[in-house]
Amino acid sequence: MRAMLADKGRSALPLFVWLLSGIALWELASWVLLEGLRVPLAQSKLPYLHRIAQTFGEYGGTLWREGRATLGNAGAGFALGAAAGAGLALLMSLSRWIERLAFPYAVASQMIPILGLAPILYGIVRDEETARILIAGYITFFPVALGTLRGLRSVHPSMLELMHGYAAGPAAIYWKLRLPAALPGLFAGLKIAAPLAVTGAILVELMGAQHGVGVIMLRNLYYGPSHVYMFWSTVVLGALLGLAAYGTISLAERLLTPWQPEFRAKGGGR
Repeated sequence: MRAMLADKGRSALPLFVWLLSGIALWELASWVLLEGLRVPLAQSKLPYLHRIAQTFGEYGGTLWREGRATLGNAGAGFALGAAAGAGLALLMSLSRWIERLAFPYAVASQMIPILGLAPILYGIVRDEETARILIAGYITFFPVALGTLRGLRSVHPSMLELMHGYAAGPAAIYWKLRLPAALPGLFAGLKIAAPLAVTGAILVELMGAQHGVGVIMLRNLYYGPSHVYMFWSTVVLGALLGLAAYGTISLAERLLTPWQPEFRAKGGGR
């Protein structure tokens, strides 16, 4: 156990050094542009990181409240899209006819740019929360359906023959064989879709919502240099929400699919 922790500490040390080096270089470049060369609007192009952190401290309550609104709607849409995508994948795995009928339409639906779809959808539903949920679900639907279908079809024929040899019915085959095999593909799709769902929710908020990260992002962008650090704080907050969504799905994957090779102890350790 101690050896494992020591190995993890050694592997994390280079990342920590690179992170500190990147922060130091960013701060130095910001100082050169703002104080040395006095480039106009330099803080809008390369802001001080410590000033962004200071803004988080000053306006943490507002950022948390608006971020919670964005994450809540993105999460609802993500759950809706994941359920729809997994359900369609299950149906397509049951019938080649359903797959030939539905899959081309699922692919065609992804040809619509989100930047064009979001204002159209918002104009139709006229409700910011519904629009955010639908866009997040739309973004989530396809990668989850594709990953789950691939996982359901990844079962080796010899395993199917063995299940048939034990007189297992279709329900038992799906429950004991196909669904566990589909979990890695499902989580691969979920990890792709989770940050994108947050981005989709923020995009809808830019169309004229009342609450959310996109709302304060747009307001502070409008006010220009006087609110530049608040604007950058919303940009960082959006990135953090996406990382949090990805990390949550990754943790769930580790807990629910511990048999995957990347989650096993290396070198025979315990």
